[in-house]
Amino acid sequence: MITETVPLWADLLASFLLISGSLLTLIGSASLLRLPNLPARIHGPTLGNTLGLGSVLLASMLVASIHADRLVFQEVLITLFMVTTSPVTAILLMRSGINRKRADTGKTVPRQDAN
Repeated sequence: MITETVPLWADLLASFLLISGSLLTLIGSASLLRLPNLPARIHGPTLGNTLGLGSVLLASMLVASIHADRLVFQEVLITLFMVTTSPVTAILLMRSGINRKRADTGKTVPRQDAN
């Protein structure tokens, strides 16, 4: 069995990326508890978790590329999917919160037709 070792520089860089990604995700998730209202609560996890995921995927891409002796692109697809879906999810949650707030206060919600 041949075991390939990862160079020290790659180990250190991957470790730094994993630790920073984990901290960013933790801070983003903790903002759900600490921030006062819905817009602030949505903003924190969206940014923190997207940046944290990006760091973790970069570390994974680095180590997988070294082991495969070629550039590995699967993580790029995961990153593209997350970068495109995370803002859309945040926008939908914000619209839902705004509409719920309007429904609770009794104000009418203006209709947005494309006519």
